[in-house]
Amino acid sequence: MDCDLSNDNKGFKHFFVSTSWLHQNLQASNGVVIDCRFSLSDPNLGRQQYEISHIPGAHYFDLNQDLSGLVGSQGGRHPLPDLTQLAAKLASAGVSSEADRSSWVVVYDDSRFAYAARLWWLLRYMGFDRVAVLDGGWGGWLAAGYPVTNQIPVAQPQTFVPQIQSDWVVDIEAVKRRKNLPGVALVDSREGERYRGEREPIDPIAGHIPGAVNYPWQEVTDAQGYLQPLAQQQQRWSALRPAEEILVYCGSGVTACVNLLSLAIAGIPTGKLYAGSWSDWCSRL
Repeated sequence: MDCDLSNDNKGFKHFFVSTSWLHQNLQASNGVVIDCRFSLSDPNLGRQQYEISHIPGAHYFDLNQDLSGLVGSQGGRHPLPDLTQLAAKLASAGVSSEADRSSWVVVYDDSRFAYAARLWWLLRYMGFDRVAVLDGGWGGWLAAGYPVTNQIPVAQPQTFVPQIQSDWVVDIEAVKRRKNLPGVALVDSREGERYRGEREPIDPIAGHIPGAVNYPWQEVTDAQGYLQPLAQQQQRWSALRPAEEILVYCGSGVTACVNLLSLAIAGIPTGKLYAGSWSDWCSRL
């Protein structure tokens, strides 16, 4: 189901590319690859891994430094980043929002899209839809035997002007107002144990937002980080397909983006991110 990003003027239809597609197109002058590897338990690990070895030409974006904003007393553990700063970093990596430039971006990680999907979603939220996740991620690239490097790329700076899709995000007040309305579904993306309140390793309070249904983000891929087949993605969301609006959250607004990716693949465009997620909700209880 690969799609030629360089010739698709309407953006990437399937939202992902294979390692073979990326290998074949790695030298394209308008392509940008971004490494999003990260570890919540060791925030420096992803950058260290990148400096040791990464896909040739790939730039590194850090979850805490680049894909999240400053943490406050409320608003969650990974608030949305300052979009002006993120746009500047994207431009410095060679990503152009200008139509005649026709840049495309492929993002990857080694965590079943936990962090790559965050950047995938952020780019689309900023009006840039020519972005895809790398199916199989870093592990898939290595398994295919494709080359790696430790050379840090230097890009030709471009111009990136965000066109914010402001209605793609909801805050806690919007969730409170809308979660029980007819035609609205509230999705908790965490694993079942955390949703049920049986275990909470990060936030101070266990449980979930009343009315939420559980769709664990790990179900989007298999254990090796490859996307489940299209039919399975569509079947997974069949009960929510009639919903007019799907509000999606997780612990801090990061892995919820994996479910938003799955919804997009399944052809359901009604998903919105509660960016503060459970970490914001429970901070106000």
